[in-house]
Amino acid sequence: MSMFKDMLKSDESLFKNDVALDFSFQPKLIKHRENEQRQIAACITPLVQKRNGKNIFVYGKPGIGKTIAVKKLLEALEEEEIEEDIYTIFINCWQKNTSFKIISEICENIGYKFTQNKKTEDLFKIIANILNRKSAVFVFDEVDKVEDIDFIYTILEKIYRKSIILITNHKNYLLGVEERVKSRLATDILEFKPYNEAETKSILQERKEYAFSPGVWENDAFLRVVKKTYELGDIRSGLHLMKEAGLIAESESVKKITLEHVKKALAKLDEVSIKDPEELEDESKFILEIVKKNTGKRIGELFKQYQEEAGKSSYKTFQRKIQKLREGKFINVKKITGGKEGSTTIINYLRTKKLTEY
Repeated sequence: MSMFKDMLKSDESLFKNDVALDFSFQPKLIKHRENEQRQIAACITPLVQKRNGKNIFVYGKPGIGKTIAVKKLLEALEEEEIEEDIYTIFINCWQKNTSFKIISEICENIGYKFTQNKKTEDLFKIIANILNRKSAVFVFDEVDKVEDIDFIYTILEKIYRKSIILITNHKNYLLGVEERVKSRLATDILEFKPYNEAETKSILQERKEYAFSPGVWENDAFLRVVKKTYELGDIRSGLHLMKEAGLIAESESVKKITLEHVKKALAKLDEVSIKDPEELEDESKFILEIVKKNTGKRIGELFKQYQEEAGKSSYKTFQRKIQKLREGKFINVKKITGGKEGSTTIINYLRTKKLTEY
């Protein structure tokens, strides 16, 4: 028996379509989120009947299908043959985090290109003039990242027929929303609960069938991925583990993905960063780079350096950006009380973030 018979040939691969292991990949059906999609659809349905829609606040832990479920619903709406044309506007507030940026993005979404040298108020008049001829669904993903919510108030006041969908990981986000906005939103609330173990297995099984050639996974290896994914409560961890284990097996030129390959992938798990610094908006990238070069310094010293490098924001805005970077686990913030300089805040740059921190 040849010791090389189970090795891969140069033109062979364990993968059929590794794109299916990207979290952004959208299967035709979103498994185990049908009830949630129905609740969101019920808020949009009045628009089909040329009536004002309802608003809904969607929350739940990262990696449990909130964004994908909503995107697939919008996709289905766009494909539906209905008398009333409905604009579908999806904005990720991680990068578009101010009213001006969001209004500009809405212009881009609806095909209005002439945004230069126009104020936010002027742009919104143009938006309202276009959208009020039809209906619109607005989705603001990661809405907790916005610096102000004036855009929500304006939409509520100026757009006639709309549904607003707010998505966040944070259950208590609405508690911090201004009363003038909260009262007008009158929003339904929908929690996306973590998948149970059987649902986790079902989802990973589907992705495995999309991504890998038939029969390459040994059962105990796959079940170990399922168990770890369920423990972490984040489907992204399972997708990463499957891809990493497959790459490790291919590097060894073998035809089966074994438990040993999964164990090696698990050892690398803490090195994974879900949020890439490149996803930050420009001002936050700029501040993060200053922290990186001056890690361990007081926040006041960092703000002084920020100003010396032509930063334009106020100290209050700078503090808010630092807080957002801390929430994103790009930096560590340590408050120190007492000492000859009194209370102070020390900022440290974090080289990488762990998948298990999300």
